[in-house]
Formats: sequence, structure tokens, C-alpha cells
Amino acid sequence: MRIALDAMGGDHAPEAICEGVRLAAQEWQDDEFVLIGPEAKVQPLFADGLPSNLRIHHTAEWIGPDEEPVKAVRRKKEASMAVGCQLVKVGEVDAFISAGNTGALMAAGLFRTGRIPGIDRPALAPVFPDVSGKGTLVLDVGANPEAKAHHLAQYALMGSIYAEKVLGIDNPRVGLLNIGTEEGKGTEMIKEAYRRLRELPLHFVGNVESRDVFQDVCDVLVCDGFSGNILLKTSEGVAKTFIDRLKQEFTRTWWSKLAAAVLKPGLKRFAREFDYKEHGGAPLLGLSGPIIKAHGSSDARAVYHAVRQARLFVERGVIPQITEDLHRIERG
Repeated sequence: MRIALDAMGGDHAPEAICEGVRLAAQEWQDDEFVLIGPEAKVQPLFADGLPSNLRIHHTAEWIGPDEEPVKAVRRKKEASMAVGCQLVKVGEVDAFISAGNTGALMAAGLFRTGRIPGIDRPALAPVFPDVSGKGTLVLDVGANPEAKAHHLAQYALMGSIYAEKVLGIDNPRVGLLNIGTEEGKGTEMIKEAYRRLRELPLHFVGNVESRDVFQDVCDVLVCDGFSGNILLKTSEGVAKTFIDRLKQEFTRTWWSKLAAAVLKPGLKRFAREFDYKEHGGAPLLGLSGPIIKAHGSSDARAVYHAVRQARLFVERGVIPQITEDLHRIERG
């Protein structure tokens, strides 16, 4: 398998990206890894030499986090992100990973890699932690702020296939984010989406309120990108605040420090389950090639897990399965 990574994407690039791909190259020695970026910045980070299954694909340009996505992709045709998506398109690599500008990665994916036939809009699909420990796949969380009912139906189909193939969930339960669980709740678009999801050959469990997302009520949660992004950012903020307050309380007194020492193993497990680094990244489902958006703050461990995720994406044939299911539904 051949996996390419954007050496210049993310808050800690290129150091974290290079260290993460080094770990991956050691783990999967039969795979080939490609670091895309300026050789003068990347090569010095491998003082002991490149692993035998890693090469650098030199490109002098990259897209920064604050650049306007579409303009940047069109102007910087040889940017690392654009080149990575192009390599997937022409089959030179099997998957591409970037922790860079989310909007630019979506634009590069659309312009260079293209969409799966029958999919109107790709969706960004991270895994949210939940009480079960296996997590809930949520899409879309920001790739497309506005959506129509048939877009949500496409998200449901893609999410169900990804949850089964990559996350290993049999017959995934699909829910629709709404302001209430009753069928008649929500906007007209959400009501229409409910009707469409009910007619699909999926395990649709109905509407899901945001307060229940972490309670293992569904395996796949479908929403428009605007609502999904608010849910994502709110969840990240609450988790950070909760952990910060726990640290404050457990270091307040001698007794609380003693209690923290006793509870430390459990607290570490809890923190790990809610750590984005363990999940690696979010696939851009709907593109015609495997593209993974890693968290902007990814460290080496997160990059390693993003590679693991990309490998499963390719091995389990997610895109061919989405294409096959779309054709079957269209044929009736």
C-alpha cells in the first residue's frame, strides 16, 4: 500500500508529521510512504537517513491555515495538499493524509480527486467518543454548511458503510440530529431527510438530540455541516473544560492529590477515550479516493493513527462499496 502525507499541514508541521510517518514506516514495513513538501525542510528531520520505505516528493509550495481555501488551491497548483490529492487521482498513491487547512483540503479533493459518481457533496466524518468506548461517526461537521435532504441521505449511506467497514460495527444504527426525537420535529428539510432515511436500506433509528450523542444511541449521526460543526466545537470545548476542572480539583489539597493517585489509571483511560489523537483523523467521504483530514493539532501519535485509519479505508474497500450501493439503490 502507498500512503502520502502532507509534510507542511498542521500546527506542528513538519516535525510532527515526519515523526509520525517514521513510526508508521517502522510499523508497516511492506507499505510505501510519501512525504509531500519542500525537501530542504523535510530532509534535515531525518538525520539518521530516511527509512527504506519512505521517500520525499518535493514541492516548494504549501497552503497556510489562514488562506482562503478555493483561491489558495487555484493559485498554488503545486501546493503539497493539491499534489497529494492529484497523486490519489492518478493512482500513484492509495490514500492521502493532511492536517492542514480543512477548507483547502476539501477544495483540493473536489478539484483534483473528484467525487464518487452519484454523490453531490462530500462530508467530513470524525468519530465522537461515547459511553460505549467505540464512538459515534458524525457527518457532516463542516465540509458543507448548507445541505438539502438528499445530501443527508447520501451522508447516511456513506457513513453506514464506513462504520461497518472501518470501525467494524455490524449493521450500524443511523440517527438524524434534531431538536427532538419525535418524527414531526425540525425544519422542513430535516423532516424530508427523515422520510428519505426511513426509505433507505439502513438501520435507521430516527431522530437524535444533541444531548444523547455521547450515550451510544446510534453508531452514525447525520447532520448538515453547520449544525455538525457547532456540535463538534461545543463538544471539544466541554471536554477540555471538564478535564481542566478535574486537574484543578485533584491538585487543590493533599487529600485530593492522594485521591488522584488512586484514580489515575481510570482517569488516564477516560482521557484517552476522549483524545482525538487516538482516532487519527476524519475521512472526507464522497471523494473518489481516500482522503483523511487529520486534526490540525496532530502530534506524531495522531499522525500514526491517521495512517492506520487510511490503511483500513483502503483495505476494506469503502469507496467501491459506496459506489456499488449507490448503483443498487438507483436500480431500485
